[in-house]
Amino acid sequence: MKIIGIGKNYVNDKSEVAALKTGAQTIFLKAESTLVENNADIVFPSITEQLIYEVELVAKIGKQGKDISEADAASYISEIGIGIDYTAKDVLSASRENKGPWALAKGFDGASPVAGFKSISNFPDLNDINFNLLINGEEKQVGNTSDMIYNFVEIIAYVSKFMTLEPGDLIFTGTPATGAGQNVKGDHLQASVEGELLLDFKLI
Repeated sequence: MKIIGIGKNYVNDKSEVAALKTGAQTIFLKAESTLVENNADIVFPSITEQLIYEVELVAKIGKQGKDISEADAASYISEIGIGIDYTAKDVLSASRENKGPWALAKGFDGASPVAGFKSISNFPDLNDINFNLLINGEEKQVGNTSDMIYNFVEIIAYVSKFMTLEPGDLIFTGTPATGAGQNVKGDHLQASVEGELLLDFKLI
């Protein structure tokens, strides 16, 4: 099973999309061991002092596909859930100093909590899905998929040019352009899709 992410994929103003849509999607992989399910609490990682949260909708792949067309891409999504794409910012900064990869900064244990997967049939318009994140009861991020630079089908079509997508693969589809920030030990995170609380865990 692969965990695939896309970076910098949301705008605050839809008028920005045309200039940013160059075709060069920023794609990265996260280790399967980053995955945390069933709303389990997460032990704050000892490898970082700058744990950055980003709430994201997560597409689960339902069937194998390679070189998928945009016209067919939606049929490869079986479910949609919500998760947090964690980054150890200090680890990432140290790696970037030597032009290094993102792997350790996004690939540590606990870096991909996900929950709330629902059948794709619950989402009649993939380009109009609302989601949000509360931390300690305070709303920190609000998103709608209409603000994506590359939508679900464009991400799937692009990634499948390079790698075969398999059933169970997860694609983190990007975080709202504002509101990402730093977590500390003890924080309580709650993420909802269309007003329904689906992801609910604490950093311990």
